[in-house]
Amino acid sequence: MSLIKVETRDDVGIITLDNAKRRNALSEPLVQEVIGALANLQALKVRVVILRAAIGSPVWSTGHDIDELPEGRRDPLGWDDPLRHLIREIESYPGPVIAMVDGGVWGGACETVFACDMIIATPEATFAVTPAKLGVPYNVSGMLTFMNAASLFIVKEMAFTAKPLSAERAERLGIVNHLVPRDEIEDFTHAMAADIAANSPLSISVMKEQLRILAGAHPMTPQGFERVQGLRRVVYDSEDYHEGIRAFKEKRKPRFEGR
Repeated sequence: MSLIKVETRDDVGIITLDNAKRRNALSEPLVQEVIGALANLQALKVRVVILRAAIGSPVWSTGHDIDELPEGRRDPLGWDDPLRHLIREIESYPGPVIAMVDGGVWGGACETVFACDMIIATPEATFAVTPAKLGVPYNVSGMLTFMNAASLFIVKEMAFTAKPLSAERAERLGIVNHLVPRDEIEDFTHAMAADIAANSPLSISVMKEQLRILAGAHPMTPQGFERVQGLRRVVYDSEDYHEGIRAFKEKRKPRFEGR
């Protein structure tokens, strides 16, 4: 049974997350389906992609599937994490990927949405960076995605508090492009996608790649990278990491002790 739906309308592709039972958690099977859909749409030379979930759902996606995170002492969000591949596919897709968002966007789903080229949201949408609630260390490339979407102070607030950011505030901060009522968002998003698709696909593809390269131009010394990786190991080797995962699976509040 497929976990997504895919359709095309002229030069616009629509990928809909469709695993309501798991609140569209970004499990490896679902992520692989989205990656496959992007590859197929690219082969069809689809010029714009809309990434969405069902309108009216309280949750757009809960992010990483916690059941897939290891409880052992290894990096839970390394370079081979399926979500890393999805983010890279979104960023490298030759046309714009528009996130159409209604409902809560949590953790890795927040990074997925922020990796898209534009975000159109309803007033009911919220965005939450949640690793601190689980005792999980987020990865460096993910942090760069957040920093490219919002100012450093806002990223810190979201990461440290793990509280949701409202769509209204996100629009004021320039994170969300447009805030559109729920009953109008589909028409609005498709109209924008059609406007983009009518323009030069080669010009847009080149400009997207230029902007991707420029956005990733954050110099880091080898020593700095090693320091960051060492800091991550402090977390995933800790008792707090194990407690966070256990608490989530047991549906209780974690008891973090900072060790």
